[in-house]
Amino acid sequence: PLLPWMASVEIPKISPLEASQRYLEHLHQSWNHQFPAKPLNQQEVVITVPASFDAAARDLTLQAARQAGLPNVTLLEEPQAALYAWIESTSEQFRKHLKVGDIILVVDVGGGTTDLSLIAVTEREGNLELTRLAVGDHILLGGDNMDLALSHTLNQRLATQGKKLDQWQLNSLTFGCREAKESLFNNPALDKTSITVPSRGSALVGGTIRVELSRTDLESLLTNGFFPKVAATDLPQATRRTGLTQMALPYAQDPAVTRHIAAFLSRQISALRNSPQSSVPVAGEKFLHPTAILFNGGVFKAAALRQRVLETLNEWLALEQSPSLRELPGVEFDLAVARGAAYYGWVRQGRGIRIRGGTARAYYVGIESAMPAVPGFEPPVKALCLAPFGMEEGTAAEIPPQEFGLIVGESADFRFFASSTRRGDKAGDLLEDATGNDELEELAPIQATLPPGRHNSGTIIPVNLQAAVTELGMLELRCIERDGAGQWKLELNVRMKT
Repeated sequence: PLLPWMASVEIPKISPLEASQRYLEHLHQSWNHQFPAKPLNQQEVVITVPASFDAAARDLTLQAARQAGLPNVTLLEEPQAALYAWIESTSEQFRKHLKVGDIILVVDVGGGTTDLSLIAVTEREGNLELTRLAVGDHILLGGDNMDLALSHTLNQRLATQGKKLDQWQLNSLTFGCREAKESLFNNPALDKTSITVPSRGSALVGGTIRVELSRTDLESLLTNGFFPKVAATDLPQATRRTGLTQMALPYAQDPAVTRHIAAFLSRQISALRNSPQSSVPVAGEKFLHPTAILFNGGVFKAAALRQRVLETLNEWLALEQSPSLRELPGVEFDLAVARGAAYYGWVRQGRGIRIRGGTARAYYVGIESAMPAVPGFEPPVKALCLAPFGMEEGTAAEIPPQEFGLIVGESADFRFFASSTRRGDKAGDLLEDATGNDELEELAPIQATLPPGRHNSGTIIPVNLQAAVTELGMLELRCIERDGAGQWKLELNVRMKT
């Protein structure tokens, strides 16, 4: 229970899971009030999540939905939803904007996250198809960071005038900065606007504090601070860390969205070129060259920020003698994800055009190495590939026979890893050092006590492994006893789409 975040101790707090549940319960009740003859729990519901959500976050989202009384839920990643909304808005005209060989970069910057996706335009039997090539890392960077940057700058300006704000007033200033930012971006003729911060004392009116936010502030703090013109080789910068830090979300250390885009495109050019399974031709020397871009998220309601991203990417492309990006005609940034999710529900009924691509990552399970005990040294963990990149739902992966030991009857942590760049690994490939491999991201572990059956608790049973991705988007790890009838199963939600 940590929400509201940074609230004072006297305010009751709830968990993010409960917060999600409450939002969904409100929607559930509102729907049923409007459509009592067609209850929402009898409908097919699509819930959108960031493309970079890991398995644990998706599982918790589904758990919140179940607790809100919604049993029939499908998860869809938000950049895909944005592209579905664009397809729906253009009707059949989308074929005039796209051609086979195009690679669409979806840049989705919302309130709290930056999501990056690459989607290729391919062809099958004479028909255009959309295939998702890659999704970016989970980048906690968005409009909230921008509001805080404005707020802290204005707070420092007030401090030089001898005006000190408490936490409550600073929160009010941050909210005011959000409204002022949107007002200036939406009115290019406006040079500045005022923000009012209420007093905390008895003189509520007389003690009111006013401060101005100018267009110069926007350009220096937001346009140049969050969307600087950088080189395609510039990667996100990591600051020197303090030995002790508050326990919180893993916020991005570098606020430059353009550097995160550069890192994403640089990683994907090498990943796609080294992928034996990739049939999509890619262009680029130092970074993958997209041919079209689709913006999404409330941040890009500001035309100046869209223009800065376009200018930066087109400068990169010009240096490698590639044509400029085509911006796909935008849809309503606030509603695109919701409209795209609704359209996707229609696609699931066999209509429209569907984005394909299988799993957006390769998935691995951790295998503890067998070695003699050494004081102060933990055995290294290897990573066994269970589901290669792009594995389609409803399919199984044949893992070559290898014997592993499974602990039953006592609590154990099952460690899982994922990679968005290792496209050449096959089911059964064993990577030597999981924790030291920069291409692997460790997911939240599954803690489980597997029933011992006829065995004693704590027994290590020789097993062979099987893996499958079900139609419901669950990665199943099946452990089959080598010389017996024992079978155990672990499930990991890997659905990015269906």
